[in-house]
Amino acid sequence: MLTSATTGLLTGLGLIVAIGAQNAYVLRQGLTRRHVGAVVAVCAVSDVVLIAAGVAGVGSAVEAVPGLITLVRCGGVAFLTWYGVTALRRARHATSLEAATGSGATLGRAVRTALALTWLNPHVYLDTVLLLGSVGATTDRPAWFAVGAGVASVVWFTALGYGARLLARPLARPGAWRALDVLVGLTMLAIAATLALGA
Repeated sequence: MLTSATTGLLTGLGLIVAIGAQNAYVLRQGLTRRHVGAVVAVCAVSDVVLIAAGVAGVGSAVEAVPGLITLVRCGGVAFLTWYGVTALRRARHATSLEAATGSGATLGRAVRTALALTWLNPHVYLDTVLLLGSVGATTDRPAWFAVGAGVASVVWFTALGYGARLLARPLARPGAWRALDVLVGLTMLAIAATLALGA
């Protein structure tokens, strides 16, 4: 039991701790302190659901319907391209970082963006449903593997979202904020290009 849970925890952290669409968005929301709890909850709960589905065998069913992956890939390319271009345009007019003051994206928009960055991103399916699902299925206790991997997601997104405020001061200058937006924008476009090429 403990071995399977630990394997799930370490495997989950190994996959999730990397710059990607979800992480970049959670970091940005954490830095601006806007709707952090909602965004963290959406990303963490979505990951837990996808991990559980993967370990339960949904990954095999998804692989049997190649058109489904293609559809998700096209949606992901479109959304990530839009988000990347938006970040690059925002970088052209960067101002100093401000904590939440009631301005900026509404709660609904923040939640919709987090949902889109999760559910329209084929890399999320590859990591959680297919990869974690197949690894979890080979352990002695797949359910405990899923618990460990789920805990990894919850801990990571919570730490990233609420820990981002520690970087608020170094990133308070417009130049630093501009660099972050450029990094986020280029990352999103790179992921979109990778998806478009089918890698």
